[in-house]
Amino acid sequence: MGSEDGSKRKKNPQVVCFGELLIDFVPTVSGVSLAEAPGFKKAPGGAPANVAVCVSKLGGSAGFLGKVGDDEFGHMLANILKENNVDNTGMRFDKQARTALAFVTLRSDGEREFMFFRHPSADMLLTEAELDTDLIKKSTIFHYGSISLIEDPCKSAHLAAMKIAKKAGCILSYDPNLRLPLWPSPEAARKGIMSIWDEADVIKISEDEIVFLTGGDDPYDDKVVLTKLFHPNLKLLIVTEGPNGCRYYTKDFHGKVGGVKVKCVDTTGAGDAFVGGLLLNLAANTQLFKDEKKLRDALRFANVCGAITVTERGAIPSLPSKEAVHNKLEESESK
Repeated sequence: MGSEDGSKRKKNPQVVCFGELLIDFVPTVSGVSLAEAPGFKKAPGGAPANVAVCVSKLGGSAGFLGKVGDDEFGHMLANILKENNVDNTGMRFDKQARTALAFVTLRSDGEREFMFFRHPSADMLLTEAELDTDLIKKSTIFHYGSISLIEDPCKSAHLAAMKIAKKAGCILSYDPNLRLPLWPSPEAARKGIMSIWDEADVIKISEDEIVFLTGGDDPYDDKVVLTKLFHPNLKLLIVTEGPNGCRYYTKDFHGKVGGVKVKCVDTTGAGDAFVGGLLLNLAANTQLFKDEKKLRDALRFANVCGAITVTERGAIPSLPSKEAVHNKLEESESK
């Protein structure tokens, strides 16, 4: 029976992302506060979902696990994933709770401010029993953030999913994606984010997150990163520096890959595009972290993915195609 079912399904997703999928409401004009905004445009959001779409748009295969409301927005989001060739069979719909909303304003410098509506939203109510365990087991990489760790039942579902993935031999990929307003307190955020730190094979963090997680240490100090954040099971730790590229740390080597200069319109989704670009390469070569040259190439590719994403508004609409990334890589190499 099993093989028959398998033939009907699309090929196994290389990357399965777990967590929140929501609607971002972005002001129609930039550089204003939420109160000043004359109107808002809706856009699909949620970091794990952005990563799944990015992998798919780059030509990889991806799946998404999470819960939305059984409402117009929830079904719209499920369709957006489907349109982008992301396997959405792991999505669940809650009859009572609504799909999460976030009002996001872009300040004049392109950075963001958030106001969330999750009281509780459907994504927080995913239970362990609702997990599509088959989808997890078939993946090469299981990717997640920390927002799903804030409250039960989603927290228990998240921990159970990680356990299933680990047992199945998947690579565990973690982007904490700190959103302080969603946590009860900064201490709770620090504790929650670090509670699963030692489980991950691959971690991506930003400079701001290093400062937060270490209690104010210098994010550019390799010693700080290696002593406080690198752990024995970790295969690859990436520190993103926005337009300046990224730093990488493995057991055997560490270094930096420079960024790509572009005109920044909106940073939404840039980190997710970076992760998508990296995971696409890692799924194709799971030993990537052992070969510094290949790793550097993959990180250059990921940097370009992030750079292209900041040149347009919104996350999913601005995620790049493989052609766009290769064109930009050739262009930056010829300079």
